[in-house]
Amino acid sequence: MGDPVGDGKPWVRTLDDPAATLETVGGKGAALGELARGGLPVPSGFQVTTDAYREFVSAAGLTERIGEALAEGEDEAGSRIRALFGGSELPDGLREAVLAAYAALGDGAATVAVRSSATAEDLPDLSFAGQQDTYLNIQGEKALLSAVRDCWASLWTDRAIAYRTRAGIAHEDVTLAVVVQELVTADAAGVMFTVDPLGGPAGRLVVNAAWGLGEAVVSGLVTPDTVYVDRAELTVAERITAAKEVMTVPTADGTREEPVPADRREAPVLSDAEAVELARLGLRIEELYGDPRDIEWAREDGEFLILQARPVTTATAPAPEVWNDSLGTDSLWTSANLGEAVPDVMTPATWSFVRRFMGEVMVGATLEGRPMYGSIGGRFYMNLSVTATLAAAFGQAKKFAQANELVFGRLPEGMEIPLLPASRFRVWRETIAEAFAVVSRIRANGKELPAFLERAPERCAQLRGRVARAADARELRELWDGEVEAYFRRCCHMLQAATRKDGDTLVKVRGTLRDLVGEADADLMTTGLGDDGQLASMGPLLGLERLARGDIDRETYARTYGHRGPHEFEISLPRPAEDPDWIDRQLAALGTVEEDADVRLVRQYEARTAAWERFGARHPKRVRAMRTEVERWAASARLREAARTEVARVFWLVRDVVLRAGELTGHGEELFFLDAEEILAVLGGDEKPLAAVPARRAAYDLYRSLPTYPTLIRGEFDPQTWAADPDRRADLYDAQASVPPSDTVSGSPASGGVVEGVARVVATVEEGESLRPGEILVTTVTNIGWTPLFTRISAIVTDVGANLSHASIVARELGIPAVVGCGNATTRIRSGQRIRVDGGRGTVEVLDAA
Repeated sequence: MGDPVGDGKPWVRTLDDPAATLETVGGKGAALGELARGGLPVPSGFQVTTDAYREFVSAAGLTERIGEALAEGEDEAGSRIRALFGGSELPDGLREAVLAAYAALGDGAATVAVRSSATAEDLPDLSFAGQQDTYLNIQGEKALLSAVRDCWASLWTDRAIAYRTRAGIAHEDVTLAVVVQELVTADAAGVMFTVDPLGGPAGRLVVNAAWGLGEAVVSGLVTPDTVYVDRAELTVAERITAAKEVMTVPTADGTREEPVPADRREAPVLSDAEAVELARLGLRIEELYGDPRDIEWAREDGEFLILQARPVTTATAPAPEVWNDSLGTDSLWTSANLGEAVPDVMTPATWSFVRRFMGEVMVGATLEGRPMYGSIGGRFYMNLSVTATLAAAFGQAKKFAQANELVFGRLPEGMEIPLLPASRFRVWRETIAEAFAVVSRIRANGKELPAFLERAPERCAQLRGRVARAADARELRELWDGEVEAYFRRCCHMLQAATRKDGDTLVKVRGTLRDLVGEADADLMTTGLGDDGQLASMGPLLGLERLARGDIDRETYARTYGHRGPHEFEISLPRPAEDPDWIDRQLAALGTVEEDADVRLVRQYEARTAAWERFGARHPKRVRAMRTEVERWAASARLREAARTEVARVFWLVRDVVLRAGELTGHGEELFFLDAEEILAVLGGDEKPLAAVPARRAAYDLYRSLPTYPTLIRGEFDPQTWAADPDRRADLYDAQASVPPSDTVSGSPASGGVVEGVARVVATVEEGESLRPGEILVTTVTNIGWTPLFTRISAIVTDVGANLSHASIVARELGIPAVVGCGNATTRIRSGQRIRVDGGRGTVEVLDAA
């Protein structure tokens, strides 16, 4: 097939051509050729050979120029070489051969996937998977030729160059073929291993499955279902059905990630019969090659297709690490407040920086050997037993109980916080010196806080730019040691100062108002924080509306809010500003809103004014003093949120440091599975910490596959055992007693008002973007990344939260009824059900079925 070059070697071959070998079509192409010749179901297509790559490079005069670029240093070579490829056209004969093969697929209009296939790829002792590029949903001759050229250019990415250097492979010894196949419009896809790559029980085959195209699974965007099939009996031995939040779908110009519809998110992708059918194909492939295989598959119109089959190159990993600070204690843990800020299972890098942050802002980080905060199954929890013991020792038990309810929510009836067996004297001895030092630091930092907040955005931007320009590992390490670490600590200390400023005011003000005027008017009289964009939680929404009106430009909006998002403390995940389509999606959604934030704020202003008038009529002599106290608290709240936004910004800086460290060391995103000290060690040339990555990655994948744990946990808690219990409670776990789940949904009354409407249960802010105007949002927890959604909804119900949680504050500012901290709302309510939300009483009633 195709026009040959002078020595008779073709530039294009069919998939099942016996001459399709590693040397002629690369590792991926050779594997597909064997599958096709073995009668396995593979999508039809053809292969652009390594000789075609050589012809292109030679005809464009690139051979010497590639060598010159590499000789000048690998750090900059990749971008220069790729630019050379992008500026060169395929020679006529080669172009005609490729287009003739394409026309044979479907009159030159077939939609295809174009995949790179390197000659140093998919080898038994090396895995180059992911080093070169793949292009999906390619249609038309021009797009095809461009994708083929881009695949060739991807042989020269910085990552691929660094990988070959570490593996000792000479760059001149590697060429690239391209596999072109008809695109599988899969409704489900995944990966299958004919042996357990994590060293599980022998005799089991492992199938991972998710909705949509397989890219979401391969790239790690989604936690897939896992089905274990007994190889001998060909029966399903075990299955773990994950919450699959996103899926990859084809679009007119490529692919994109979309939220999985709520009714399929926790539904199994494969039936037992389908899993067994896949297993049979897997065993046929293993027999064909004679060794275990890592197989990519897809399902289209009920039929399975094999997309790729590689050797299982991953060495058997050790058992997943155990991340569980609840072991060995009888403490009461809560994820409220903390779970709002950090709602994800944390990577080890994130957890190490969160620990550093907490160590800088908390007094008495450990007491009696028990941490004040910890990781339970990778999720962030506060140990209330430590904080309650500290409060009791200093005579603050009553004040702690009041503040605890506002910050962490009400404890269930009959549940108490177990105190640590520590005498008051011992607590004083362990903490009083630290407390005095912290008080002195807070006082000094409080005076500098306004100036710090004014300079912080520009200072962080300067440091981010210098991190991006760091030329080598030594320069990056010096920048961390000399400036970045100190600035990180400075941001933490400033938030500490802002948090402690007038810290008792809210407890006093709300308690007094509640006693004088009741809960509803107390809520109204303490709103107004978000007017004029002064409250950071409201900023992304009010700023978006200003952008839509033309009051600010896109650059200003991105600079101001681009670091604030639903995952702003998980440093392995991108910030909103890293997504080029982020602003456009928000603006498009804003156009569906019937009533914008300004209208709601005006209505709340009128309601707040009326509440103050009622207060003045009943307590005329107290109005002036109470206004002073409320304004004092409001100023303190705005200051805290402003400091918190700079901490979120500095976590973006930390993300940049880790990403740059991955680029400069050639270890990429593996560094997210190391802690801060280990990352610095790798920057210094010590690669021993990397040995821990497989076990940590396995732990991360395991914990992410489980449902979100209960908000309250008492005693030792095993996430896997809890997840396997069909009668588990989603709101609390008590190792001392079995508490059956409740069928009723109730929580903290966070924002008054009664609304009836259609519920929409969503798991992520990305899924929440599909909310219809007027629906009632039911979710686990919200944070600032959810704020732009609030003008679409008529009420909100959350599993996690308290009176000072994000959902509560923003709902009160906008006059939206809210019930938070229900624990079981997302498991007891289904999308489409009509429900009644009473934000004043803290109740949720299901009125009819979906």
